[in-house]
Amino acid sequence: MTIHIGAKRGEIADTVLMPGDPYRARWAAETFLDGARRVNEVRGMLGYSGSWRGHAVTIHGSGMGMPSMSIYATELIRDYGARTLIRIGSAGALRAEVGLRDLVIAMTASSLSTPSRALFREVNFAPCADWGLLRAAAAAAEARGVPAHVGGIYSSDVFYDERADLTEQLARHGTLAVEMEAAELYTVAARHGARALAILTISDHVPTGAALPPDERERGFGAMVEIALEAAFAGR
Repeated sequence: MTIHIGAKRGEIADTVLMPGDPYRARWAAETFLDGARRVNEVRGMLGYSGSWRGHAVTIHGSGMGMPSMSIYATELIRDYGARTLIRIGSAGALRAEVGLRDLVIAMTASSLSTPSRALFREVNFAPCADWGLLRAAAAAAEARGVPAHVGGIYSSDVFYDERADLTEQLARHGTLAVEMEAAELYTVAARHGARALAILTISDHVPTGAALPPDERERGFGAMVEIALEAAFAGR
């Protein structure tokens, strides 16, 4: 048990999928895991453990933003021994070729700052995904015929961003999408020698303003969860 996670030792699996929304964690666990049971509800952040094709899996919410992700990723790795963490969430597309419902598999995650910035001082650390997870997720998406883009994303400190100039420059430099957690997840995982990846469903298109209605966001989430699970256990 930690300050933010009430699970007992042994109740958190080595592999953890992390949606931002705790209710999505519950939905994903009930939909995709066998024998799903709740192992955390401290501060309303839900976590569930069960199995997928015989493999132990935990699906645990991360909350919104990098500070919240930093707390949960650190405790899951440091205190519960999690070794593979995959963020599964939504994102806004920044480039024309990335469409609504497409997946973005984040190779790198740029940011203005992260909670870990103080550790690096003058160094601009480059957070990146685990190559094995990245490769496996791309292969799983291709095998399923799911439109997926692999490349850099931007982890923002704010949801209601009014920096149009920054958005333009990010897109100009090939950044595929914007979200709010991956850069810190990648940094925390690197610090502790764990594997990390972010797989994102495009729910909004920043340049055009197009957006998926809530019911379609939920349906689109399913393919992302399945691909994340396949990537986590590829070759096992």
